[in-house]
Amino acid sequence: MEKKTAAVELRNITKTFGTVVANDNVSMDINKGEILALLGENGSGKTTLMNMLSGIYYPDSGKIFINGEEAFISSPGEAFKYGIGMIHQHFKLVDVMTAAENIVLGLREKGRLNLAAASKKIREICDAYGFEVDPDQKIYNMSVSQKQTVEIIKVLYRGADILILDEPTAVLTPQETDKLFAVLRNMRDAGKAIVIITHKMHEVEELSDRVAVLRRGAYIGDMMTKDTNAQEMTNLMVGHTVTLNIDRPEPVNVHRRIEVKDLTVRDTEGILKLDHVSFHADTGEILGIAGISGSGQKELLEAIAGLQPVESGSITYIGDNGGRTELIGKDPLEISALGVALSFVPEDRLGMGLLGSMDIPDNMMLRSYRSGHNIFTDQKAPRELAEKVVKDLEINTPGLSTPVSNLSGGNVQKVLVGREIASAPTVLLTAYAVRGLDINSSYTIYHLLNEQKERGVAVIYVGEDLDVLLELCDRILVLCGGKVSGIVQGKDAQKREIGMMMTKIGGDTENE
Repeated sequence: MEKKTAAVELRNITKTFGTVVANDNVSMDINKGEILALLGENGSGKTTLMNMLSGIYYPDSGKIFINGEEAFISSPGEAFKYGIGMIHQHFKLVDVMTAAENIVLGLREKGRLNLAAASKKIREICDAYGFEVDPDQKIYNMSVSQKQTVEIIKVLYRGADILILDEPTAVLTPQETDKLFAVLRNMRDAGKAIVIITHKMHEVEELSDRVAVLRRGAYIGDMMTKDTNAQEMTNLMVGHTVTLNIDRPEPVNVHRRIEVKDLTVRDTEGILKLDHVSFHADTGEILGIAGISGSGQKELLEAIAGLQPVESGSITYIGDNGGRTELIGKDPLEISALGVALSFVPEDRLGMGLLGSMDIPDNMMLRSYRSGHNIFTDQKAPRELAEKVVKDLEINTPGLSTPVSNLSGGNVQKVLVGREIASAPTVLLTAYAVRGLDINSSYTIYHLLNEQKERGVAVIYVGEDLDVLLELCDRILVLCGGKVSGIVQGKDAQKREIGMMMTKIGGDTENE
C-alpha cells in the first residue's frame, strides 16, 4: 500500500483554559487523499485541536506543519492562506443573500466583484465534486443540507485543500447524508485532506479511511478503519469496555396516557407549524418523533407542556383511573403537576433549560421548588439529587458548587436531562436528549429512558439519529412540514422508508 503524504503534522500541541488541559502534548498527522475520523468523548479536546488548525485558538506550545513547512495560524483568515477550511455545525450565512453572494462575501479580490464570473467558478466546483447548488438561490429558501453545501463550496472557492467538518450529518436525512458522503469521497479522490468529527460510529465505519482517537485531551493512537470496529473504537475513546446495545424491552401494562387530536399551531408570525396532527402516546412505551429540522417537533412538545399557544385541536391527559383532563388552556405549572415533564435540550442549553450562574444543586431546586416548597426549609434534597445525577450520569465537574456555565456542553446537557427524569414524571417529553453527546454518555441516557419506560412512564423522544430511533422506540411518528406523514412500528421500520417519509407526505400509517 502506498504511503500517504501528510498535509498537516501536529507536533506536541498543548492548549489549556485556566486549570483545564484541553490538549495535552498531541502529535498526529492528517494525510492528503484521506478521510480521517477524529474520535473522542465530550471534552476530549477534538474541537479545540481543530480550532487551532482553523485559527480560532492558538496553541500554548507545540508546532504545526502544513505541507512540510512550519505554519503560524493566528486567525481564520490566516488558516485560509494555508488552505484550511472548517465547516462548523452552526452555519455562518446571510439569509437574504444568494449562495454566490455568500460564497464571495469578505473576499478581497482585485477590481470590481464579478458575480457572473463567481457563479461560473461555483458551477465548475459543483461539477467537479458532484454538488447540487443554484448560485442564484437565496439562503432563506434552502434546506439545511443545501446551506451546508454552500458552506463547503465557500471554503473550496477560497482554495481549501484541508477540510474539517464538525458533526456534518447532525441534521441531515439518510438520503442527504448519502449525497454528502459521495461528495466527500470525490474530494478525497481529488487529493484533499478531510477530517470529520462525529459521534455516529456507523458513519465512521462507512466513510472514513482512518480513525484517530483522543481521550481526556491526550492522543491515544490511530488505526485504519477497515481494521477496527465500533466496539473497539468506543473502548479506546472511553478507556474501558462499553456495552453498545440499546435494549427495547416489550411494553407492559400499556394504556393511553396522552391523546392528541387535530392539533394546529402557528408561530408568532402566523406561519403554520403543526397542521391537524393526531396521535396517542401510551404508558410503558417510547414514542419516537422523526423529522427534518423545523418540521414541528419543538412546537409539538411545547404544546403538550403548555408552553406553546394552540390554534385548534385537543390534547387530553388520561389518568390511571381513566379520568380525562384537557391540557389546552392549562398553564405549564398545572400541566407539570399532572406529571408531564419536558426535558428539552435546546440549541441554547443555558438560555432555555438552566441558569448558568447557578451551581448544580440550585438548578435542581429550580424544578423541585416549583411545587410550592418553602425555598429556605430544605437545602438537603436538591443537593442529594445533584449528587445522584452527577454519579449516575458521570457528569464531569470539579465539584457540585461549580457554576453550570463552566461545564462543557455535554455535561450541561446531562444536568438538564437528569433533572427532568428525577422529577418522577408520568409523561417524559425529551427533545435532542443526546445532541452532541459522545457515545458513552448517549448510551447512559438511552438506559435511563428505558428505565422510565419500564416504570410505566409515557416517553416521547424527539431524536436526530434514525439508527437510534429504530433501536430505541416502540413506535415512530414521522413529521414532514408540520403534518404527520406516518406512524410506524420501531422494530419493523426501515431507515430509508423513514427518510422518504421525512421529506414527502405519505407512507404507511398505523391505524390509531
